[in-house]
Amino acid sequence: MSTTDTTGPSADAGPDNAAARRVTDVFQPRNLLLAGMLGIGLAASGHWTGLLWGLLGALCAGIVPAGYIEWERGRGTWGDRHVVDRTKRAPIFFVILGSIGTGSAVMVLGGAPTGILAAMLALWAMTVVLLAVNTFWKISVDASVASAVVALLASVHSPWWLLAYAMTAAVCWSRVALGYHTVGQVTAGTALGAATAGAFLFV
Repeated sequence: MSTTDTTGPSADAGPDNAAARRVTDVFQPRNLLLAGMLGIGLAASGHWTGLLWGLLGALCAGIVPAGYIEWERGRGTWGDRHVVDRTKRAPIFFVILGSIGTGSAVMVLGGAPTGILAAMLALWAMTVVLLAVNTFWKISVDASVASAVVALLASVHSPWWLLAYAMTAAVCWSRVALGYHTVGQVTAGTALGAATAGAFLFV
């Protein structure tokens, strides 16, 4: 399989493209992880204090990596948060791994509920796979996160959360419509996110 990226932002500025841009911005990983980890933390503890652990998880898994991307954008390293060039993505994954690893260590030392810690470790493992695949193929991180968050919430709250896969489908559509990924890349990302939740269930 070729390691050359053939996907890039679409030049189409029509209504469909504008809708896709809105979807991909609203449901970007940082936002989904913030909402998702708060929900997982609450379910894991059964008490409002779980929101604090969830906030820590969101900070380490989503907000810190997003901040790093914005910092590099300010330095001119990348054009936008999407980092279209696959070959430049490795540092992001290492920052995510370090940030989630640090957050997990704090959770262990602080006696965090098992559920939120398991979710963090599942996201860490997902990031390892994303890093490995990214060395030769541009798998969709947005699709992976959108899928993992929905599946994890379904695991800790209710299977009814699986209906939120409609949102995941919208994210996948937006990534393809904008030219950032192929159908295969978002499909693989979605499957990886679901597998992350599957691993969570066995922890």
